[in-house]
Amino acid sequence: MAHMIWKGAISFGLVHVPVQLYPATKSEKVGFNLLDKRTIDPVGYKQINKRTGKDVTRDNIVRGFEYEKDKYVVLTDEEIRAANPESTQMVDILAFVDAPDISFLYLDTPYFLTPDRKGEKVYALLREAMKSSYKVGVASVVLHNKQHLAALIPVGPVLALNTLRWADEVRDFDEFKLPAEGAKAAGVSARELDMAQKLIDDMSDTWDPSKYHDTFRDDIMALVDRKVREGKTEEITDIEAPRESRQSADILDLSELLKRSLGRGKSKPASGSRKRAADDEAADENADAEEDSGSTASRKKARTTRSTRTPRSGGSGGSSSGSGRTASKSTTAARKRRAAA
Repeated sequence: MAHMIWKGAISFGLVHVPVQLYPATKSEKVGFNLLDKRTIDPVGYKQINKRTGKDVTRDNIVRGFEYEKDKYVVLTDEEIRAANPESTQMVDILAFVDAPDISFLYLDTPYFLTPDRKGEKVYALLREAMKSSYKVGVASVVLHNKQHLAALIPVGPVLALNTLRWADEVRDFDEFKLPAEGAKAAGVSARELDMAQKLIDDMSDTWDPSKYHDTFRDDIMALVDRKVREGKTEEITDIEAPRESRQSADILDLSELLKRSLGRGKSKPASGSRKRAADDEAADENADAEEDSGSTASRKKARTTRSTRTPRSGGSGGSSSGSGRTASKSTTAARKRRAAA
């Protein structure tokens, strides 16, 4: 069970929705401890006084706000909460906006809000009203002694609170060198755009987060299990660096790269996508075949023309192969005479 962070309320006009705040995520990341390789003892992070270099115990550590260079005002958690008690326990909705208007760039940390103190009905009222209007709430909330902008979002049966980054925390696009917007301005041809759109269509699927998992963590845990089984827990193995594989980005012809990507397909393409991709590939192959057929016919015609112009052989009763060899010798002799002249 997740640990509750605080109890408070959602302020919705004149309505207060009593809620409890819980973290919506849990960490499954690979965690490593720092060790002394000589003894395999853990190496800790020491809390030291930066001026004297001496250790500082936890009970001597307080929170301070630097109001001038190297000058601080000491503040306790109780003082911070007392400065504005309502804001520290209130999700104050400032406005309702269309969900797509909030860019993914602003999303930070998600939390769950659950009803508290017999607030189920008003909780459900707010949730269902937001669902039917396709709106999300933009709110102000204080978490961990810091004010946040947040989005209140109905997600199935729960109201989620996703903290947002402030506008000045998101970098401006202008500081980066980016290709111009628009296919024509960026030098993208209509054929390349069409193939890219078909590739996206071919790879389209419904969102199911259970399909994806942390393969890096799986590989690390498999390595740990293997070293434990082999009794090599304290051994450091020298690993030969793998050769760098040639990347697909080395293909300079974008059209060829897209064509290859379309040819690879996917295991479960969107309806009709595989057929369209196959039709396009068949059309390309037919065009290539027609071109090859034309080239073959031209070569045959050239060989026929050369054959009719071949000088007659000296022997009238020889076989066709013999005539061909004689003609070839006569032609070679003629070329040598012209070269000598």
